[in-house]
Amino acid sequence: MSVLKTSLRNFLAHKGRMALSAVAVLLSVAFVSGTLVFTDTMNTTFDKLFATTSSDVTVSPGGAADEDIPQTGRPETFPAALLEKVAKAEGARNVQGAVVSLSVTVVDAENKNLGSTGGAPTIAVNWSPNELRSVEIASGHEPRGPTDVVVDGATAEKHGLKLGDELRTISVNGDFTAKISGIVDFKVTNPGATLVYFDTATAQRELLGKEGLFTQITADAAPGVSDETLKANVAAVLGDGYKLQTAAEATDAGREEMAGFLDVMKYAMLGFAGIALLVGIFLIVNTFSMLVAQRTREIGLMRAIGSSRKQVNRSVLIEALLLGLVGSAAGVAAGVGLAVGLMKLMSAVGMELSTGDLTVKWTTPVVGLVLGVVVTVLAAYVPARRAGRISPMAALRDAGTPADGRAGRVRGGIGLALTAAGAAALVAAARAEEAAPGSGWLGLGVVLSLLGFVVVGPLLAGGVVRALGVVVLRVFGPVGRMAERNALRNPRRTGATGAALMIGLALVACLSVVGSSMVASATEELDRSVGADFIVQSGTGQPIVPQAQAALEKAPGIDHVTEYKWLDVTVTDPRGKKAEQGLAAADPTYAQDLRRETTAGRLADAYGPDAMSVGSDYATAHGVKVGDVLTVAFKGGKPAKLRVAAITSDQANVDKGAMYTNVTTAARYLPADRMPHSLLLLASAKDGQEARAYQALKDALAPYPQYKVSNQADYKKELQDQVGQLLNIVYGLLALAIVVAVLGVVNTLALSVVERTREIGLMRAIGLSRRQLRRMIRLESVVIALFGALLGLGLGMGWGTAAQKLLALEGLGVLEIPWPTILTVFVASAFVGLFAALIPAFRAGRMNVLNAIASE
Repeated sequence: MSVLKTSLRNFLAHKGRMALSAVAVLLSVAFVSGTLVFTDTMNTTFDKLFATTSSDVTVSPGGAADEDIPQTGRPETFPAALLEKVAKAEGARNVQGAVVSLSVTVVDAENKNLGSTGGAPTIAVNWSPNELRSVEIASGHEPRGPTDVVVDGATAEKHGLKLGDELRTISVNGDFTAKISGIVDFKVTNPGATLVYFDTATAQRELLGKEGLFTQITADAAPGVSDETLKANVAAVLGDGYKLQTAAEATDAGREEMAGFLDVMKYAMLGFAGIALLVGIFLIVNTFSMLVAQRTREIGLMRAIGSSRKQVNRSVLIEALLLGLVGSAAGVAAGVGLAVGLMKLMSAVGMELSTGDLTVKWTTPVVGLVLGVVVTVLAAYVPARRAGRISPMAALRDAGTPADGRAGRVRGGIGLALTAAGAAALVAAARAEEAAPGSGWLGLGVVLSLLGFVVVGPLLAGGVVRALGVVVLRVFGPVGRMAERNALRNPRRTGATGAALMIGLALVACLSVVGSSMVASATEELDRSVGADFIVQSGTGQPIVPQAQAALEKAPGIDHVTEYKWLDVTVTDPRGKKAEQGLAAADPTYAQDLRRETTAGRLADAYGPDAMSVGSDYATAHGVKVGDVLTVAFKGGKPAKLRVAAITSDQANVDKGAMYTNVTTAARYLPADRMPHSLLLLASAKDGQEARAYQALKDALAPYPQYKVSNQADYKKELQDQVGQLLNIVYGLLALAIVVAVLGVVNTLALSVVERTREIGLMRAIGLSRRQLRRMIRLESVVIALFGALLGLGLGMGWGTAAQKLLALEGLGVLEIPWPTILTVFVASAFVGLFAALIPAFRAGRMNVLNAIASE
């Protein structure tokens, strides 16, 4: 009990010093807990949506495409007569036909796309009584004819729509208009999809091409009949060739579709939380190391009056336990707030999530508390052992941290060995000939080099801080020299403080190098390979509707427009080995619009009758050479015998591994209604008419806001912006680790000021002004921050260079170091150091000189 009382007294006595470490624990636990709450809430939202919208049994065509948006623009269908068969199944009731299409774009009277900007689809549905399970009519009435359309309330509110407004719906069958007759509200959360409802006949005619077709049939089970029994009964009357799902199976399928997206978000955010936690460990170790050093005399007296090593050790660990409990409990609460903030952020970008679905499972606070407490106690273990080794004789000596002018030889040797091993692994990654083993070497190199720099940090502190002192501190005269000596006084502490900042900045530098190299490589590839002047495509993966393509082809100043379609095929090589492949069907002009190198044959010949090309990787793996004949089975069409006329090099990044054939060749083996629409169009202007053609294409596409015309400069800018947005998100998440590192600098300086109280009093007594004292502490903070930044940026550039060499195997062969970013981060680190020193410097300047001199 006495040990617990002592620990509690010390914890409360140093509560101000513990606060920053508690904040580090709080932030890390909050990120973990917030991530778990956020993903659990998303799961709850989608589970409710799937459960509400799913009938007891759903029947879909057996050949229905797995993808959300079929490339033909028309979903798979079956005749309405099938409803009668399903209705005859034993136990079936409320049998309804459904028309659902995701291949639509809906625009308002101002030609503004009403679709979500966050990636959620636009869904056109026929109105049936089943819809009232998930929505209720808030105003107006259901669609009653071809001039009526109903929209969901969230879309109406977002775009200011009201009853009577006219909407235009764009599909592969043409454009049609209707006026809003009703607005519906979801009974559960709509995660952001735009929904429009038409009467059944209009939906069939305009979305499917003719009446009397459905994309799904739904049936409910009669009382006493289970979903599984009804499914078996429906299967018995329908026979083979159909896809049947119970409500539970449909919900599971929907959950599985979302699982990939949710897992990527979840593990990415947990990864950044782990980084912040790692940085927080340095802060906790530093805090307890300094507290133990400052309490050397106190601990020595405890040992002199009978406290054992175990009791002293246990006392420090109990303080860490208290710190972990307080920080973790606050972190769990903050995590719920963070999850709500993330939900608001997602709503702002188009994915609606209701706080009414907020899900906090019992496992979330348990994980948060256990994680925070375990990490804190482990981080305090080494300082606790050091406290246990303090002898009773320490009570007779002055308290304070010993000089420790250089790191131990053993520590330095281990650090250098780890660093060398990490460097060797990075070199192995850079020289790897295959991506898989190279990735393993890269991961090993990152871990070992990071550990090496952390361990060898105190050894490096002496030389690096002195070098920085010559450049940065000497201009400030004696104050600068004192700041340098303070930073060098305890290299282990300086190394640990700098290491916390080093981790975050190393990742920033690494990702900056990789991102800049990706943009530079893609730009070079575009300059080398793309011969077309303009690229037309949708940002959501929708195929280009025929009416939009026809408008483009009529634009003045255009020399030619090239179609590019993607076909799912099964290719059988000469040895009889089958493989699922994608086949690009394009016009012959594609060979000049995209300049692909060939290892054999001429690419232009691949666009001849019953000819094709294959990629060099496929050719090598399957023993295919020019002149061989491959059997190509078109999905939904007839098999074809196509002669290999060219083998393209897979060293390129654009269209890597693609097989090509002529659109007319594909049309001979695919029915017209099974031929996909173009995923993109490439266009070239007549000589000297580039500007006119560019504007003409934009004017032609004005009625179709879902598509975008880009010239090569636009395309490069879009690529740069996409990479830049991704990096900004990553930098924002890494900012958490950097914030924790800044807290570490603040904590180190604050405890250092307390440790040097008598020294500060003596310096003030012999003439050091308050202004000079504050400047000295600020300069010390700046040099520690620059030390961490120098190590981090150098390490990160090494990681990034090795990663780029690995990416070169995938065609990203240009290494570009973003020097402006690197230099900006380095300079910004100095300001970080200044900011971190504000409070410690202010407190030092307020010290009473006589009280400081008299302090123990």
